[in-house]
Amino acid sequence: MNDILIAGGGLAGATAATALAQAGREVTLIERAATPAHKICGEFLSAEAQASLSRIGFDCARLGGQRITHVRLSRGTRSIIARLPFEGLGITRKTLDEALLQHAAQAGVNILRGHAIRAIDFTTANSKAGFRLELDRAAPRAAAALFLATGKHDARGIPRPGRPSRLVGFKTYFQLSPAQHQALAGQVEIFMFPGGYAGMQLVETGEANLCFLAEPALLARAAGKFPALLDLLCALCPQLGQRLAGAVATLPAPLTIARVPYGFVYRPDRRAPPGLFRLGDQSAVIPSFTGDGMAIALHSAGLAADFHLHGATSHAYHHRLARDVRFQIHRAGALYTAARLPPLAACFFAAARLIPQILPLCASLTRVPTAARLEFST
Repeated sequence: MNDILIAGGGLAGATAATALAQAGREVTLIERAATPAHKICGEFLSAEAQASLSRIGFDCARLGGQRITHVRLSRGTRSIIARLPFEGLGITRKTLDEALLQHAAQAGVNILRGHAIRAIDFTTANSKAGFRLELDRAAPRAAAALFLATGKHDARGIPRPGRPSRLVGFKTYFQLSPAQHQALAGQVEIFMFPGGYAGMQLVETGEANLCFLAEPALLARAAGKFPALLDLLCALCPQLGQRLAGAVATLPAPLTIARVPYGFVYRPDRRAPPGLFRLGDQSAVIPSFTGDGMAIALHSAGLAADFHLHGATSHAYHHRLARDVRFQIHRAGALYTAARLPPLAACFFAAARLIPQILPLCASLTRVPTAARLEFST
C-alpha cells in the first residue's frame, strides 16, 4: 500500500505530490491525460500563485510567461485601465502543468499517466481504513490517504456536493494582429456583456488566451454555433471585436465546459471518509472573473500537504481552507453577478470610471490573505 494516492496531475495535484515527496513520503499520482493538454483556464498566475510554487522549489520565470501589470475593464465601446497591486504572469496550463509534473517526478513522485480512475472505494479491511482506486489500464492502487485533485470534473465514487451553474465556459487562443498584440501587452482585459463576461491576456507562446462564460440564452441566439456566438459577443462588446479584428484562431475548436458549481466551497463533513483531502476545484470554485482560481488551487495543495505532514485530520484541513477562502469567493461571486446583469454592470462600470482604484481594490479583496497562505495551524 502506498503512503498517499493523488488523483489528478494538474496544478493542485502535482504541487501537493511534490511537497509530500520532498518531505519523504511515498506518493503515487494518477493523471488521466497521457500527454500534455490544454485546459479551460484563464491562465493568469498571480503573485500568490507564484509564491506557492516557489515554496516547492519551482521557478515560474523559466517558463517565459508574459508579464501582466495592469487590468483593463471594457464594456460596450468604453474601457477603464488600472495598475494591479501585484505582477502576474500569463502561462498556458499545457506548459505549466507539464513542467510541474516533471518537477514532481524529479522529487520522487511515482506518476501514472494515461490512466482513468474507474472507481474509488473507501475500505476498512483488517481494521485499517484506506482507499482503493480501480484504474482502466493498470492494477488497482490502495493508500491510507487520498488527495482528490480532479479539477472541475468529478471522480467516480466521490461526487462534489456543489450546485452546478447554468453558465457554459469556452476557451480558445488567437494570434492577434501586431497592433492589437501590442495594445494588449502587459494587461489582462475583462469584457462585460449581458449574460456573461470574457477575459483575454497574452501567454508565453505569444498567443492571446480568450476565456468566457455565457448564459444558455446567448448560445440559443447563436444556434449553438461557436463562430456565431463569437460574432454575437463582439457585437455586444465592440472592444472585444476590436481586439479580434484580423485575429486568427490557433485551436481547431474551442474547449468547452458546463455544470461547474461556481461559488462552491466544500464544508467539512464528519461523514466524509477520514484521510480524504479535496484540492483545487474539488474544494472551492471561485468565479473566474477575478482570476484567482490557480492561486486558491495552489494554496489548497500546500495547506493539505502541511496538515497531512503534521498529522492533522482531513476534517481540520477542510475547515481551515474554508476559513481561508470563503469570503474571497463570496466577494468574487458578487463581482461575477454584477458583470452579467446589465443594471448592476452599468453601476459598477460607472463607479470604476469615477474611481479607477476600485479595480485593484477588487483584485485585492478576492485574493488569499497573506497571513493565511501556507501557515500550518490546527
